Amino acid sequence: MVKALSQITEWTDINAAQFHSEVIPLNQPAILRSVVSDWPIVEMATRSSAEAIAYLKSFDQNTPMYTIVGDPKIEGRFFYSDDLSDVNFQRAQATLTTVLDQLSALSDYKNPHAIAIQAASVRDGLPNFENKNRLPLLDESVAPTMWLGNAAIVAPHYDVHDNIACVVMGRRKFTLFPPEQIANLYVGPTLNAPGGVPISMVDLKKPDFDQYPNFKEALAVAQVATLEPGDAIFIPTPWWHAVEALDPINVLINYWWGGLQEGTLSPNHSLLHSMLTVAKLSPAQRESWRHFFDYFVFHTSGDPAAHLPSDTKDIVSELTPDQRKSIYEFLRGKLR
Repeated sequence: MVKALSQITEWTDINAAQFHSEVIPLNQPAILRSVVSDWPIVEMATRSSAEAIAYLKSFDQNTPMYTIVGDPKIEGRFFYSDDLSDVNFQRAQATLTTVLDQLSALSDYKNPHAIAIQAASVRDGLPNFENKNRLPLLDESVAPTMWLGNAAIVAPHYDVHDNIACVVMGRRKFTLFPPEQIANLYVGPTLNAPGGVPISMVDLKKPDFDQYPNFKEALAVAQVATLEPGDAIFIPTPWWHAVEALDPINVLINYWWGGLQEGTLSPNHSLLHSMLTVAKLSPAQRESWRHFFDYFVFHTSGDPAAHLPSDTKDIVSELTPDQRKSIYEFLRGKLR
């Protein structure tokens, strides 16, 4: 069992102004209690799962959605395959109604197949749902994404965007680790990762401390929260988080935004590039380049442009549109 030694800050009756001025700047997870409790889907789920399922089906346009299915032997743990070359589940496309019917049929099974719709576009697959169930904290341009399934767990991973995850049906347990715990999480391969980013190799429900001894240090600072329908959680990038769906049918709506620079590039892209280049250098060369990254990227010695004239146009200060375009063209050419 995970024991949290630090608590996640909880907010109630929060509004958009508070969220943007008081929560986001802290760059810490935050529980937003009852922030979507007035959504029709939440009100129905609170009364009965059947009512909530019927409500969801009413928006179904028979749009195929990315669906994953795991054998009962994985016990709901979506993960890598045994040899780490693939994943331990099957991928398919299914409609919302089909998946909901399957989940309803399996709801009384003790150890059913693990089934989940993942990262489904609400705007594409459930037109008009958003109009009736809207998050008041973010700009309307931020698109919602739906996650739906039975009892299952997603291993600790990070997002490349900031995230608000709203629990609307069933309960979800979140276990979060600060970014600096990456060395204690025993990160798996990147290319075959189940969700596109590497995940922790440790089974959170049954951690093997003989194989992964430093995971104890991560657990010592883990933050754990169980959310009820109507609750949400803010997870800033790149905090690690595991998500466990606790009930036979669970629905979560999340919103990703931010975390991108220049519109299309993220720090994760830079990380991948550096893993291909800097990480392959000799220890002495890596140490040399570390000073450059510290100076130019992490500003550990202060602003690298502080000694330059204030109107200097350069990558260390402020680029002109033509300079920005030139740098992108240069990088694109090198990446080809």
